[in-house]
Amino acid sequence: MPVYSISHVENVRVCVVMVGLPARGKSLISQKIVRYLSWLSINSKCFNVGNYRRELLKDDIPIDANFFHPDNIDGLKYRQQAIDGAIEDMMRWFSDENGVVGILDATNSTRERREMILKLCRENYIEPMFLESWCDDDELILQNILDVKTTSPDYITKPNEFAMNDFLTRIKNYEKSYETMDSTLDSDLTFIKLVNVNSQIILNRIESYLESRIVYYVMNLHIKPRCIWLSRHGESEFNLTGQIGGDANLSERGWRYAKKLPELVVKSLGEEHKHTNLTVWTSTLKRTQQTASFLPYKKKLQWKALDELDAGECDGMTYEEIEQTFPEDFKARDDNKYEYRYRGGESYRDIVIRLEPIIMELERQENILIITHQAVLRCLYAYFMNVPQEESPWMSIPLHTLIKLEPRAYSTLVTRIKADIPAVSTYKEKGTSQLGEAESPLL
Repeated sequence: MPVYSISHVENVRVCVVMVGLPARGKSLISQKIVRYLSWLSINSKCFNVGNYRRELLKDDIPIDANFFHPDNIDGLKYRQQAIDGAIEDMMRWFSDENGVVGILDATNSTRERREMILKLCRENYIEPMFLESWCDDDELILQNILDVKTTSPDYITKPNEFAMNDFLTRIKNYEKSYETMDSTLDSDLTFIKLVNVNSQIILNRIESYLESRIVYYVMNLHIKPRCIWLSRHGESEFNLTGQIGGDANLSERGWRYAKKLPELVVKSLGEEHKHTNLTVWTSTLKRTQQTASFLPYKKKLQWKALDELDAGECDGMTYEEIEQTFPEDFKARDDNKYEYRYRGGESYRDIVIRLEPIIMELERQENILIITHQAVLRCLYAYFMNVPQEESPWMSIPLHTLIKLEPRAYSTLVTRIKADIPAVSTYKEKGTSQLGEAESPLL
């Protein structure tokens, strides 16, 4: 069995079996867990049964609420084929691709279905862990329906009124046979039960280290709609000279960006939300605090964990100087930028480790604006967009650009607003010590 990279304490594979009625945030939670574990270099993958059902049916059979009625024989047949296909692919992924955490994203609403999955997992030496999202908060359910109907492939082409009514009927059809996880009836199972997201959390038989990590992450989640804004600091004096690291002040153009940033944030919020109160996070370095200094929001927090990658002995040097002074290091970093650690400094992997508390706090919060540094933003962006770690150090995150992220059930929406203020490029292409990029778009 494979060993996941953040701990060699145990060899264990886990199948997280989602449980819950539609519009309970299961897909959003599933995607978040995969993003989090993948970001920590744990081989994880989500198998969404709805996608298998859509692939199976193509456009041959119309999908509406009646398809999910417990008396619909054809519907039951196709839904069984979809779950079988998802489980078969997941088991193949565990064995052929050294999978560590597989997530089976479906309603899994009956004990009979859950028993079948439990038996199969145990026969294959995979630990089953059930994760139920149980909810009777009508406002929260309505919010989830609004999200699902605008992002789910089942409804994106349908009129709003039809989507809403059909989805409510679909939920009623599932309720006819739904059996919730129960501490008495399911006392021998490993499960997490989230009641109204995180109003109450019931844990049962959480035994392995990896299961504990998943529990800790899930306990910090909320699935209410929110936005996260990311920005690098304004152009700094070190940016002008091509030096890395340091604690330089903003350049003249960097100060112009700082003064422009409040306007960009209001533009991104939109007229109806322009009075939304954001919390601003910066690093402890001057250039991020100076960039935040004109923002009107009262709550501004400094995080040491948001400081730029520590370049160690190379701090304050240009890439040309590093290439001349440490040619072997320069090449080693280009060859494996994610793992390479500067002499006396850090690697991108080190940043991910120190950012984990930031991620936990981010998941607990609602609307946050983060002003930080190029390497740190690459790691944060990779988390939200599920970018493979080996690609993250090569992403282009230009200066004087505000990035808005909106986490949704099936994807994260990205909006970018560029300030009309020039800035140097600090992007270094692979194999060169020169700064500037040809055609390297922001991923």
